[in-house]
Amino acid sequence: MSILNVKNLSHGFGDRAIFNDVSFRLLKGEHIGLVGANGEGKSTFMNIVTGKLEPDAGVVEWSKRVRAGYLDQHTVLEKGISIRDVLRGAFQYLFDLEAEMNQMFEKMAEATPEELDQLMEDSGTIQDILTHNDFYVIDSKVEETARGLGLVDIGLDKDVNDLSGGQRTKVLLAKLLLEKPDILLLDEPTNYLDEQHIEWLKRYLNEYENAFILISHDIPFLNSVINLIYHMENQELNRYVGDYDNFLQIYEVKKQQLESAYKRQQQEIAELEDFVARNKARVSTRNMAMSRQKKLDKIEVIELAKDKPKPEFKFKEARAAGKVIFETTDLVIGYDEPLSKPLNLQMERGQKIALVGANGLGKTTLLRSILGEIKSVSGEARLGDYLSIGYFEQEIKENNYNTCIEEFWKSFPSFSQYEVRAALAKCGLTTKHIESKVMVLSGGEQAKVRLAKLINRETNLLVLDEPTNHLDVDAKEELKRALRDYKGSILLISHEPEFYRDVVSKIWNCEEWTTKIV
Repeated sequence: MSILNVKNLSHGFGDRAIFNDVSFRLLKGEHIGLVGANGEGKSTFMNIVTGKLEPDAGVVEWSKRVRAGYLDQHTVLEKGISIRDVLRGAFQYLFDLEAEMNQMFEKMAEATPEELDQLMEDSGTIQDILTHNDFYVIDSKVEETARGLGLVDIGLDKDVNDLSGGQRTKVLLAKLLLEKPDILLLDEPTNYLDEQHIEWLKRYLNEYENAFILISHDIPFLNSVINLIYHMENQELNRYVGDYDNFLQIYEVKKQQLESAYKRQQQEIAELEDFVARNKARVSTRNMAMSRQKKLDKIEVIELAKDKPKPEFKFKEARAAGKVIFETTDLVIGYDEPLSKPLNLQMERGQKIALVGANGLGKTTLLRSILGEIKSVSGEARLGDYLSIGYFEQEIKENNYNTCIEEFWKSFPSFSQYEVRAALAKCGLTTKHIESKVMVLSGGEQAKVRLAKLINRETNLLVLDEPTNHLDVDAKEELKRALRDYKGSILLISHEPEFYRDVVSKIWNCEEWTTKIV
């Protein structure tokens, strides 16, 4: 049974086309991975099917009484509401039914026999719905999902207004999973999850009976939960049965076949054009030339997709730092309360270290305490000599109204416009991206702008907080290569073992230092 039908969808931003006559059908229970390079329109597609964005042309049809759940990171969470209240809100429709049933019970005292029969029947139906949807064990379901996503560690009574961006996303994801809609729409759900909670989400989605569409650049995660791939490229949407690895094999074969057909056709066109040019002026051969021209006019010319610019990352290196990069003495990190035991850590020149562990343990807080951006609860952190630090932050909260060129120029005012454009293009951004405002770019494109600024600054210490969030497969692979080649020191937070294991020589597990229960 079809849940969602998209017919002849076309959409663009300004002179930049995203979709051209795209059609799509989602069947009940399908587990779909929506893949494509940064900026191909995956999030735009989600916004169109959920009605948040009006397409330029085409029709989006949902089946009747289908409940769709969308993980939207821009949802406003009301101040003064606890995490528990937000999660219980997933069952609001059941609380409404309970209230309706209680009103029926009140009416029964004054009802006629006929009305009483009807009220008994209606209240019985509601009672069945409540029982079937586990209404009487809601609190244990809330607790179970909250524990799976690490929200119990944060505290279910905490005000949602006090949460970080990552914690907020976890709350929205937990609420969405509790709602158990007919179709889940998930846009990069693993970005703010650590390994342990990604494993939990993997198990949940494998057991999920309803349909979902998942956008993710985390290929091992994607492969473990989906059975269909829809690939977005050059304004088209193509369907492949199987996982991502299977799609890649078929995609490469199709690409080679198309290139061979293109070469054959170009040769045929060249021969026909040559024949027409040589023979159209002669009376004796004019008819043959006209016949060839008609054949030429009827040919449907094969067009090859323009190659997307592949990112190239090469970090500029400053003079060598001192032997010790940083050391801490009885450092206790935190804000209102300690997040760690006293830490005595040391990092030496040339080391590449990954910080790992569950979310909310203070990995970012540790980085910022070491860099001196925030005060520690007690103890101290001392940075070494001759450091040139490049810091990639996980979250940039404010909207950026600069164009990419203006944004880059702010950091490098001595660059010519040609040098600015070249630096941004090297990171895989097209001319249209470069001239757009930063805020209209996709998450991956925005990350590439920030990386462009980072690689053009001379550094001998890179401090990277989840640099792979939003990056597509090609950009992630290129970043991994560049970090391996980098001769300086690296302190890295990442939730993707496939990424950091190939880069670092040492792993620090923050779960060994935390004051929280893991």
